[in-house]
Amino acid sequence: MEKQLFDSRTQFQALLEECMSRARLTLQLFDPDYAWWQLGSSKTDALLRHFLQHRGRLQLVAHSNAHLERHEPRFLKLLEDYSHQIECRLTSRSIHTLTDSFCVADGVHIVRRFHSDHFRGEADFNAPASTQTSLERYDAIWAETQPGLKPGTTGL
Repeated sequence: MEKQLFDSRTQFQALLEECMSRARLTLQLFDPDYAWWQLGSSKTDALLRHFLQHRGRLQLVAHSNAHLERHEPRFLKLLEDYSHQIECRLTSRSIHTLTDSFCVADGVHIVRRFHSDHFRGEADFNAPASTQTSLERYDAIWAETQPGLKPGTTGL
């Protein structure tokens, strides 16, 4: 499948759901705050629960968890139910200037927004070569993180 370009919230969400639905082993997500990801929507919750029920591993990195804590109670419940398979990390201040946003599934599917303030981006499925740079960046970002969101620590 060729790269699919997108430039709207609706297209981003549809391609993100497609990427998540293809994941079998790993989902690696990076976004400054996940405000536009709809991680607490019923459809995303169903996709992630299916993935986690089949022993998938979900890793999220953010600059801030405030949006997830305040606006995504369904995601917080997912974190509680599958805490052993979900790891949420926070970046160090030194890399808060990073503003892209991406989801990589199983190292071969990717949805990437070029800047987190805009919906312009691309998706590529069954394309390991397209994920390589983002995965290398993800590893570098992960190395600059500390534990973040944990079940039961949100004050909700």
